[in-house]
Amino acid sequence: MRLGARIFKTGLAITLALYAAIWFNFENPAYAGLAAFFAVQPSVHKSLTLIWDQVQANIISAVLAIAFVTAFGAEPFVIGAVVVLIIAIHIKWNKETIIPLAVVTAIIIMGSPSENFYHFAADRLLLVMCGVFSAFIVNLIFLRPKHENQMYHKLTGINEEVIQWIRLMLHHEIDYSTLKQDQDKIRTSILKLETIFSLYKEERSFFKKTEYARMRKIVLFRQMIRSTLKAEDILKSLARHDHLTHQLPEEVEQTIRYQLDQLTNYHERIMLKYMGKVRPQSVSDYYEEINTGKKELIEVFITCQNNQTFDHDTWIRFLPVIALIIEYSEELEHLDSLVDNFFTYHTEDNEVEIDEREI
Repeated sequence: MRLGARIFKTGLAITLALYAAIWFNFENPAYAGLAAFFAVQPSVHKSLTLIWDQVQANIISAVLAIAFVTAFGAEPFVIGAVVVLIIAIHIKWNKETIIPLAVVTAIIIMGSPSENFYHFAADRLLLVMCGVFSAFIVNLIFLRPKHENQMYHKLTGINEEVIQWIRLMLHHEIDYSTLKQDQDKIRTSILKLETIFSLYKEERSFFKKTEYARMRKIVLFRQMIRSTLKAEDILKSLARHDHLTHQLPEEVEQTIRYQLDQLTNYHERIMLKYMGKVRPQSVSDYYEEINTGKKELIEVFITCQNNQTFDHDTWIRFLPVIALIIEYSEELEHLDSLVDNFFTYHTEDNEVEIDEREI
């Protein structure tokens, strides 16, 4: 099992919060550690944008907790009512992400009130704030997330799986139960990839020069994701129309197999070119072959229909697969162009920050 940066950040934030609470002579410093756990964010930008919301949520929770305990006491049903109210307020304000921290603050304050309740509540609120600011400091300074690195390796991993299944599908060598399981895993990986990409888009650089370079990478990674999604669409379409491939004329099937082999090789080489493992011109040589293959695929498919080589209904039902292959080709051409431009212009800014994947 590999431990990610966020796990270490969480441990570090809790440790810092506990030491800070002890240094300030708070009672029950564990509450500061609990608050730090809920306040840790997956990115620096999220931490910066949510810090005020977290402070505001804690103050609102503290005010409600104090008001309800003063008016009705600290009975369990009163605590439950305050929690419901806090959740409703933050849902109304579209701030669902800070609900756990706000609820924890209210429960900590209302859980075991002492005779000097107002002093007790203030002490608990400061403890929570100590945890929140400890998490904020850790988010800001330590172990900044490597979203670019995560995205690239997640993309290449998904591509490897999808391309492998496409090749097996074209040679009719698949086990459908295993394919279904892997498709579910691929879909889960894509959702994680899109989450990482959203976090990467939200990040901000402190210097305008590096921010421009980061924006170029956003465009590049968006196209990488589009190309991967198109490959996944082809896999899903081939799986759905697998029974039709057995009815295709041999010429059409061979052309499809050849074109997809070329496209998947092209895709792999573009990703390697971004890493600097393939010379730019060696990938550019693929461009003409891919373009020629695309024209041949269309011509062969239309010729077979005109010559009534196979059933018209089969032709119509398999047409979406051909359309997806053409779209995949166009997405890859665009991706190749973006990668070339990335390394051609503003070369002093365009640094690839990706570590080698461990074998």
